[in-house]
Amino acid sequence: MSDQWLHWARRIQALAQSGMAFSKDEFDKERYQELRDISVEIMSNYSDLEICSVKNLFASEEGYQTPKLDVRGVVFSNDQLLLVKEKLDNKWSLPGGFCEVGLSPAENCVKEIKEEAGFDVTPIKLLALHDNNKQSHPPDAYHYYKCFIQCKINNGKASGGLETNEAKFFSRNNLPPLSTRRNTETQILEMFSFLKENRKESLFD
Repeated sequence: MSDQWLHWARRIQALAQSGMAFSKDEFDKERYQELRDISVEIMSNYSDLEICSVKNLFASEEGYQTPKLDVRGVVFSNDQLLLVKEKLDNKWSLPGGFCEVGLSPAENCVKEIKEEAGFDVTPIKLLALHDNNKQSHPPDAYHYYKCFIQCKINNGKASGGLETNEAKFFSRNNLPPLSTRRNTETQILEMFSFLKENRKESLFD
């Protein structure tokens, strides 16, 4: 089934959220709240999410809505790529997560790799900046960009964290089951392409 419904629901939610934040008229705010409720119904009807779950997702958002930024650390060792096993779905992904306020994308990446995989790293190159709408991720309530940053290991050893069970290095031809909400096989193979072409330009969109 086409994901056009998801685009409509997210767009209605974004417009309603902005209207509720900036409108000074109470009647207009009520109308924007009704629009938000409609977006919640659409999201719940076409997905496996309960209405209360979607409401909780949207209720935490205030102000003008913009895409979220998800950073992913790309760490190679002996032509193998570092992946972590997520506790939520027992599948594998590049270490990372949504950016925290007050930290740059690179600083977030360093923090996530340490917490999820046990390594102290230094960021060295932006490999890709992708729009999740243009990638083959499963449908998601939020619109976000994914930032892939290559890092080199300074010290540490592979270990799990609060959100991960373990960390391991994998070769291109021996990938484990991937957590596709976080990264797709196409994206992982893109990262490996930088091993062969170390002067390859960053990818985007």
